[in-house]
Amino acid sequence: MVGGWRDDRVGSALRGENPTVLRRLDAGFAVIGDVQFLPGYAVLLTDDPAVRRLSELPRSRRLAFLADMDRLGEAVERACRRVESGFRRVNLEILGNTDGFLHAHVWPRYDWEPEDLVRRPVWVYPRAMWSEARYALGPRHEPLREALGEELDRLGG
Repeated sequence: MVGGWRDDRVGSALRGENPTVLRRLDAGFAVIGDVQFLPGYAVLLTDDPAVRRLSELPRSRRLAFLADMDRLGEAVERACRRVESGFRRVNLEILGNTDGFLHAHVWPRYDWEPEDLVRRPVWVYPRAMWSEARYALGPRHEPLREALGEELDRLGG
């Protein structure tokens, strides 16, 4: 398979084969992002690959997903304050324009970001940054990955 787990992020998480999974949460999986040009970028994946949008979930599962998004957002904030310099805030987004399954983006934002980008959506960053090897998730992100997991554990379920 060419993309492996990337071609089925939710299914591979359910099977325990997605290497980006940080923790299993109540209604999904907290994963560290494939790209780390903003260190600490994380995503909440649904635990049901058939669910495409938040409104497809029963109300109780919808609230559980949003609570998981809140938990992941706070974990990213705490971990980035502890491990990274210049942490500013967290942006939370449920977009669903590219990937067909329900997921939420958790973007840490930093004081060191370029002035023309720091107050704008992350999606305006140059496209090249999303594929440059120097921003790819790798072994150098282990301390951040560990901090994210620790914070998720501290925040409980």
